[in-house]
Amino acid sequence: MSKGEETAAPVAGLAHRVPDLGALELLLAVARLGSLGRAARELGITQPAASSRIRSMERQLGVALVDRSPRGSRLTDAGALVTDWARRIVEAAEAFDAGAQALRGRRDSRLRVAASMTIAEYLLPGWLIALRAQRPDTAVSLLAGNSAAVAGRLLADEADLGFVEGLAVPAGLDEAVVAHDRLIVVTAPGHPWARRRAPLSAGELASTPLILREEGSGTRQVLQAALGGLARPLLELSSTTAVKASAVSGAGPAVLSELAVGEELSARRLVSVPVEGVRLDRALRAVWRTGHRPTGPGRDLLGLTRG
Repeated sequence: MSKGEETAAPVAGLAHRVPDLGALELLLAVARLGSLGRAARELGITQPAASSRIRSMERQLGVALVDRSPRGSRLTDAGALVTDWARRIVEAAEAFDAGAQALRGRRDSRLRVAASMTIAEYLLPGWLIALRAQRPDTAVSLLAGNSAAVAGRLLADEADLGFVEGLAVPAGLDEAVVAHDRLIVVTAPGHPWARRRAPLSAGELASTPLILREEGSGTRQVLQAALGGLARPLLELSSTTAVKASAVSGAGPAVLSELAVGEELSARRLVSVPVEGVRLDRALRAVWRTGHRPTGPGRDLLGLTRG
């Protein structure tokens, strides 16, 4: 630094030099009501707290703002000028708040949900009915697909909240377990497995051509991981309903969510076949983009799943 050159003092940001909104609102209330006590009561604070806030603002600005007397509180000339400026700041803050509320309202007016097929068909309807009771003005769109498709929708920002049935979620997504499910082997009553006395072994199940969901479905991921591999599918179908209908028709055995076949088992249109040596339990998960935890209606829906 050359001789005579001065070092500039650091300039504090506006937040350090301008009183906060609460203090400005208090000053406006004093100007309108002519009393520090009445202003304090209107804003829901004690009179000592109001006095302290005014003194702090005076120290910050370096000028006296309010003359206090037994007859009430009167603005000084500087206080009247600061009050005019404060009014503009508070009005701008009110406009800012109104705009932010409008943005929140627009965000909260819709919810885009993506869900894998079993959850979409057997769990989401009840959750969405409960959500509608809480948020009747929120429009919900539902995109149903397999677990891989749900993850893709979320990563492409085409959905706000997803539900999947697979073993894990891809990078870029956060998760929360919301329920548990069990896969069971089912056949039509006329299939030879329906008359078995001994449970199927894991090896028999793995080596038998089954009616399966397509690659990418959570059900197929869990089954393949549990058995260590699968025979070539007897049929490969894109929905739980289609797999179930094929099994009911007698086309062959299938592995489906326990949630999906309760009615068919009760009516004996399908028979459950026990399997030993393998666990077919799975977690059902809510998923969302990392760093974008659901807010508004998405947060409420997530809460309903846990209820």
